[in-house]
Amino acid sequence: QVQLVESGGGLVQPGGSLRLSCAASGSAFSFNAMGWYRQAPGKERELVAIIFRSGNTNYADSAKGRFTISRDNAKNTVYLQMNSLKPEDTAVYYCQVALGSGFYWGQGTQVTVSS
Repeated sequence: QVQLVESGGGLVQPGGSLRLSCAASGSAFSFNAMGWYRQAPGKERELVAIIFRSGNTNYADSAKGRFTISRDNAKNTVYLQMNSLKPEDTAVYYCQVALGSGFYWGQGTQVTVSS
């Protein structure tokens, strides 16, 4: 069983920054991938960014150039640095890890971008 604890969400003005953290039980190095998804009201959950065990990363087009995903294996933590935030980035952000054939989700953290 993998447990994920997210933090770092909140209210920020347009153009501001936030850093989300997701601490995982177990060794982050053992995870095939760690990623961030988001779900806005009335919309489907979508991938924001993902980092693989190899260190390779993928980003949604909406996140490219503004968001950076990183991983600290020593702390079993994945981060999402979000810069130049826009109102359309408002959503609940979820951490997900892939371990073997299973996927595990965090409880979500709210990010609200508003003036």
